[in-house]
Amino acid sequence: MTDTQRPGGYARRVAEIEPFHVVEVLTRANELAAAGRNIVHLAAGEPDFATAAPIIEAGRAALAKGETYYTQAAGIPALREALSAYYASEYGLDIAPRRIMVTPGASGALLLVSALLLNPGDGMLMTDPGYPCNRHFLRLVEGEGQLVPVGADSNYQLNAQLVADNWRDNTIGVMVASPANPTGAVLDREELEALSREVRARRGYLVVDEIYHGLAYDTPTPSVLEVDPDAFVINSFSKYFGMTGWRLGWLVAPEAAVDEMEKLAQNLFISLSTMAQHAALAGFEPATRAILDERRDIFRQRRDFLLPAVKALGFEVPCTPQGAFYIYADAARFTDDSQAFCLGLLEEHGVALTPGVDFGHYQAQRHLRFSYTTGMDRLQLAVERLAAVLD
Repeated sequence: MTDTQRPGGYARRVAEIEPFHVVEVLTRANELAAAGRNIVHLAAGEPDFATAAPIIEAGRAALAKGETYYTQAAGIPALREALSAYYASEYGLDIAPRRIMVTPGASGALLLVSALLLNPGDGMLMTDPGYPCNRHFLRLVEGEGQLVPVGADSNYQLNAQLVADNWRDNTIGVMVASPANPTGAVLDREELEALSREVRARRGYLVVDEIYHGLAYDTPTPSVLEVDPDAFVINSFSKYFGMTGWRLGWLVAPEAAVDEMEKLAQNLFISLSTMAQHAALAGFEPATRAILDERRDIFRQRRDFLLPAVKALGFEVPCTPQGAFYIYADAARFTDDSQAFCLGLLEEHGVALTPGVDFGHYQAQRHLRFSYTTGMDRLQLAVERLAAVLD
């Protein structure tokens, strides 16, 4: 034992935070590509488009002007004001800039919400399947992600009845996502209203991940703030705005929580990327929004090609994904081990997919996720390769 070790090893929470299983797929995919294999990447949850040129130019301009110093922990006032104007134009909402905190990615917002709301032993209801980091952030603050199995009968979302049926003595709230990863499922206004009523009746907190807002394809996606001004909303510049590597997100909090949230941000983050904040301001310009909306239309075209193709291959997709850029498919016809299945498809046929085990436990071994974050020609090649082996 070295002087940096202690009996029992590291903190117990670390062992209970699971790794991303897709990393094994991605690592191997990169190795095969480096060796000359032609790999079709349908695993990454990242837009394939480079950040829009106006945003990049704004970042360069900020550097040229010397915008390289610390900012306020809650973000530069201009960006908080721009986000306030965005909520007014997109949703008809009057959100005071003070209630909007800019964060280091949506992950920073998740950390702030987890630290603010949960005492050790508290739990929050969330969907299984769902984005795994949500429950891991809760575990980091000694809380618990209380996974509720969901399927096609509830459009892979929580509803008021599921909340009522699964609420426990230590449950303090509900965390949902709309549009959701990995299913692309959206909560409509009536569903959000019912969730809010149920959670309020239990004096709980409602947290909604709206990271994929702006990437909905069939009907407008309402914000929970339209029906519940006291909900906590997590969002990001990564998906619709295409700024994944800039690491910038935001959080909308109730007025009563603002001072405590800012105190936490001061201690946890001190500041945010100054260059990224100035760059993000360009994301709200009409010319930039036109670029981003055009990209959304391309994602819709990809979904409309890939969804029927996946079904024709023999996968079950009972609910049409309404947003994000994923298809969560039941592969029970082909496998009961999604991790091994995905690795086999990669090794033998050069198609990289995400195993369902990354998103929870409920029927995870028979599901996998297709990510349509690559060009149409690559999607067509993936379908051709899968058809050859699955037939």
